Amino acid sequence: MKVVILAGGLGTRLSEETELKPKPLVEIGDEPILWHIMKIYAHYGYKEFLVALGYKGHLIKRYFLDYHNLKRDMTLNLSNGAAELRDAETEDWVVHLIETGKESMTGGRLRRLKDLVGDETFMLTYGDGVSNVDVDDLVAFHKQHGKTATVTAVHPPARFGEMLINDDLTAGFSEKPQTKEGWINGGFMVLEPRVMDYLDGDDAVLEIDLLERLANEGELVAYRHPGFWQCMDTLRDKRQLEAAWDDGSAQWKVW
Repeated sequence: MKVVILAGGLGTRLSEETELKPKPLVEIGDEPILWHIMKIYAHYGYKEFLVALGYKGHLIKRYFLDYHNLKRDMTLNLSNGAAELRDAETEDWVVHLIETGKESMTGGRLRRLKDLVGDETFMLTYGDGVSNVDVDDLVAFHKQHGKTATVTAVHPPARFGEMLINDDLTAGFSEKPQTKEGWINGGFMVLEPRVMDYLDGDDAVLEIDLLERLANEGELVAYRHPGFWQCMDTLRDKRQLEAAWDDGSAQWKVW
């Protein structure tokens, strides 16, 4: 099953990082968040990716063009420029990097991948969110319901901690990682190829032209994931994810 990753947006709310690079290349640790997302899928055996490019897509191409060589040890002879590369462990992924337009909306980007997606069930997610969702269980859930699409529903991370008050006295603070109530679209979708029929041109918006219409038709099911999920929308999000990675508490690291 192929995995589509939307990686073409401007990332304006993370302008501190995205002025010079696309958001999927913003790093957590030493690797871009795009790599972390792909590692999640690869852990479950899904290793063929269609990356929908837009804003500064050439930098994502450059990252993958250099990936194999930069992961290996090398010896350079500076007198003649000869390079000797030594074997190293690298990912066994197949990555299709597709230009889907600088101004295309989310649905338009997906529509441009129709021929590459083909006639098979496929997965789709955004290029800025990580989770410890069980992808195998998600796929089984989708097949069980037999609907056109499945979206992973998650609790959004709490933006503020909770202050505990007892008889007007402050009893303490609770920094809760996620809210207790409310579900939002967390990406990590499973889709049937007929979804392409709902998308018309580059202006199509995935969330409106596809997901809302499918919901109205009773063809969209929600896979509720109460576990970890976080998108990298702001510099604060980036710092939280990086801190978790650095101290070994990255819950999305399922590999």
